[in-house]
Amino acid sequence: MTEHEHVRVAVIGSGFGGLGAAVRLRREGITDFVVLERAGSVGGTWRDNSYPGCACDVPSHLYSFSFAPHPDWPRTFSGQEHIRAYLEHVTDVFGLRPHLRFDSEVKMMTWDREKFRWGIETSRGFLTADVVVSATGPLSDPRIPGIPGIDSFPGKVFHSARWDHDYDLRGKRVAMIGTGASAIQIVPAIQPDVSRLTLFQRTPPWVMPRVDRAITGAERWLHKQLPFTTQARRGLLWGIRELQVQAFTKRPGELGLVERLARRNMTRAVQDPALRAKLTPDYRIGCKRILLSNTYYPALTRSNVDVVASGLAKIDGSTLVAADGSTAEVDAIIFGTGFHVTDMPIADRVVGAEGRTLAEAWRGGMKSLRGATAAGFPNWMTIIGPNTGLGNSSMILMIESQLNYMADYMRQLDVLGGRAALDARPDAVEGWNDRVQERMLRTVWNTGGCTSWYLDANGRNTTIWPGTTTEFRSATRRVDLGEYEVLRAPKPSVPEPSATEPSTTESRTKNSGTKGTKKVEAGA
Repeated sequence: MTEHEHVRVAVIGSGFGGLGAAVRLRREGITDFVVLERAGSVGGTWRDNSYPGCACDVPSHLYSFSFAPHPDWPRTFSGQEHIRAYLEHVTDVFGLRPHLRFDSEVKMMTWDREKFRWGIETSRGFLTADVVVSATGPLSDPRIPGIPGIDSFPGKVFHSARWDHDYDLRGKRVAMIGTGASAIQIVPAIQPDVSRLTLFQRTPPWVMPRVDRAITGAERWLHKQLPFTTQARRGLLWGIRELQVQAFTKRPGELGLVERLARRNMTRAVQDPALRAKLTPDYRIGCKRILLSNTYYPALTRSNVDVVASGLAKIDGSTLVAADGSTAEVDAIIFGTGFHVTDMPIADRVVGAEGRTLAEAWRGGMKSLRGATAAGFPNWMTIIGPNTGLGNSSMILMIESQLNYMADYMRQLDVLGGRAALDARPDAVEGWNDRVQERMLRTVWNTGGCTSWYLDANGRNTTIWPGTTTEFRSATRRVDLGEYEVLRAPKPSVPEPSATEPSTTESRTKNSGTKGTKKVEAGA
């Protein structure tokens, strides 16, 4: 990028959200945009997470864009390498390569009140943009807890999302910290190769069978020849999950049957009563994400595996000490401890109209309007924002809904004309979030008796959407200008303000000044 490059839109990140935004912008006729990516290739979390056994827990035909169906998925649940290849394919098919700026990590983006645009400082230079679409995603920055003594550990330490492929685990004594979605895939993948594997389990997960199989050649041929069969398969997978939402959001007691199935799954694989006791959760299934695996429980029964039913408390040389006092001598530590979800680092790098960062604005908890925009941050949007996560379905569905909202946002700016910006009204943001949090009160995520990464430091669920994907699609189909203040850049001929007038370079047009503005509904 050049020193004075200016674009209509700057998209941050090239995972599903960023690439989806780029495709949608092109389909809307907007080609003056760049996609800023801190790494050297596209893929987002599916590029970063390359650990052994990495795969998706959402069926392949549902975990893909509706506008880019893939009839040739090799398995019902795809592995990391297939999903990453799919994203590279989308990049090429939709002509996104010219818009990509690799190795361009965003250091800071600041709303310039004078120039009425965003100034973006990256690791490769500076540019400006009228609109920013932040698609960094919540699963992008690994979280490693501050364990006392970790700096003195003489062996190898890495996070599951930063897997060290140059380090050979064969014959090593390895500690796996955490029992989330990554850990239950890593454990069975490395167990046969290590001399000893110690799993530090703070909270056991509920694990259901993974109904995974190879998709036959006949099925793939049919999907290629008759595209509507791919759509039908996707629709069936979607419909089943929509019907499940009520149990998660309104009637958690109905999840008791699922819980019994999960217990039966554990009993079949784990014969030792003491080990079963360690692995049995004490909270309602669904409170944490339900995990899928056919190999996790069998791996834990192997003779070279120890399960420590306690979190890691401290490290003394090569000795790991659990909170219950048990110890393990290890050569390598693998952290499967998740990501900065409710405290996303990107929020420290966004400075709004009032000179404060997004992190400061969200100090009491993340909140946005319809999961997309934040008060005080004009012409800034986020994909997979607060309360847009799902507990039982595909995030691609939510991403596409937000892309609809983004598209209509850009149309509204075009209708307004001139140098205009939209800033979410604080009362609209509060109203939306009050309604979301009220619905959240009876969900399994709030009543299930667990502590999960869905909750922020204040115990508030700022991550999950408490409804169906259909409801969210309806709520984000169009931009309601009544929820925004319309900002107008001053004309060059505007005189300097007098000493009695407030000094400002922006004029705010209240909603009353935008009556009659045509709204254009975004397509599905």
